[in-house]
Amino acid sequence: MSQVLDRAFGHPRGLLGRLGGALMAHGNAETERRVVEVARITSAETVLVLGPGPGIGLLAAAERAATTIGVDPSEEMLARCRDRCSALVEGGTVELRRGDAEHPGQPEASVDVALSVNNVQLWPDRAAGFAGLYRALRPGGRLVLSAHEKWLPVSRHRLADEVAAAGFTDLQTWVWQPPGRTPLAAQLRAYRPAE
Repeated sequence: MSQVLDRAFGHPRGLLGRLGGALMAHGNAETERRVVEVARITSAETVLVLGPGPGIGLLAAAERAATTIGVDPSEEMLARCRDRCSALVEGGTVELRRGDAEHPGQPEASVDVALSVNNVQLWPDRAAGFAGLYRALRPGGRLVLSAHEKWLPVSRHRLADEVAAAGFTDLQTWVWQPPGRTPLAAQLRAYRPAE
């Protein structure tokens, strides 16, 4: 069963990956848009979208930011993002690459905002993932994260402790109920300290 879930949602590929992508596009859309709102992205900022899946949140962030970078371990999902954001990719305001939280492929202190929706539970090493995002953020940059609360491997408060252990400050956590039958979302916002 874990292999099926990985092919559909963890590292989507093949028919199961396409099905997983369609389910993500439908089930995560409102949460993706909500996270973009919470992040308060400005037109001068560079945004890193971790695990953009089929690209709903990537597109929402790109409509506000100067540059948006989508990083996903799945080539299937990156292809979906390319399709959804083709004009922005061609225009150079959206970049797509393979990677993950631990290795986002970004130089240190190069992004203003990092967004993550429903993928923290898939990270093999959360401490290394938070450290990777911390390095990628500029001083004063912010992390906004959301995940289905029932699928988190630890409580949202424990997750917040892990974020703080990576060096983030000014941390807030709350729950949000997406519309429809979508499970309750645990959400978090934190900052890399300004120098």
